[in-house]
Amino acid sequence: MSTIKIGRYNSGAKNCITDVEGVKVGHVTIDEQYESSNEFACTGVTAILPHSGNLFKEKVIAASYIINGFGKTTGLVQLNELGLLESPIMLTNTFGVSAVTQGTLQYMLQQNEEIGDTTGTINIITGECNDSYLNSIRLLPVKPHHAIAAIEEASDVCEEGAVGAGKGMVCFGYKGGIGTASRRIPYTSDQDFMLGCLVLSNFGNPRDFHYSKYINDINQDSIHKPEDGSIIIVIATDVPLSDRQLKRVAKRSTVGLSRTGSHISHGSGDIVIAFSTANKVPHFSADSFIDQGLSIREEQGIMDDIFAATADMVEEAIVSSLLKAKTTIGRNGRAVKSIIDK
Repeated sequence: MSTIKIGRYNSGAKNCITDVEGVKVGHVTIDEQYESSNEFACTGVTAILPHSGNLFKEKVIAASYIINGFGKTTGLVQLNELGLLESPIMLTNTFGVSAVTQGTLQYMLQQNEEIGDTTGTINIITGECNDSYLNSIRLLPVKPHHAIAAIEEASDVCEEGAVGAGKGMVCFGYKGGIGTASRRIPYTSDQDFMLGCLVLSNFGNPRDFHYSKYINDINQDSIHKPEDGSIIIVIATDVPLSDRQLKRVAKRSTVGLSRTGSHISHGSGDIVIAFSTANKVPHFSADSFIDQGLSIREEQGIMDDIFAATADMVEEAIVSSLLKAKTTIGRNGRAVKSIIDK
């Protein structure tokens, strides 16, 4: 099972979230053993930028959906209240949320002298999963400068597996982490739209994995069997959608997640963040009315295409996070095997 294609929709050129024009992703991977101990920094930071401009001054329409709320993500209350995203979406480990939020805030303050002075504050979005099986999470290896570096290194290059925030993650007992996929949505004879997805996979028990028939050559006794876990799903699109419509799309992620074998366990923080790059909303404007641009009519068949393609690409991104991740050694000599290891 080295490659997989799910569903009837074609992928973008890279089969990556960065197939949505303007979207960039950056990773900082921390992989080092502490001297004279069995402790190991096996973690990192991932940044998703909706566009390469000033995100505070040119916000994008966004929404989130909480499949199961056992998570510590920052910024979602305001995101859902206002329907606007004004910072990079940052991913890290559970105890790295404060450092990553601080670093992202420092970066955005440097870019925008007005924040907190002549204009309001800023809403930073940071999502997390618990990587403490491999990572010495109590030693707080993630620092604010790692967040800044992830933002500054963002590009349209696709990296997957045990990179960035995915370095220490475990999915269905195998090495998980970052996975991505995209889908092209036909609209008219001369116009297509693009959907992209990036996941941070850290959930599932191997007994529930729906793809286990492809990997039964692995010694099951050697697999880590987590009780709970989490996943962060980020969806990007150039379809002109309102925040309400984006929440509808985000909900369909649950279909793709469940197809892989997740039953949305008690201790799993399963969170979806979706944004559209079609319309930008200026922070500074003399107009009394906000122009958020047009959004598609939901009576059209394209909405069902978007829903179906979302389920397909989320499923594929999760499987890709497993296929691209290499066997990883972490704290106390623990190892989590790659799904493709024999």
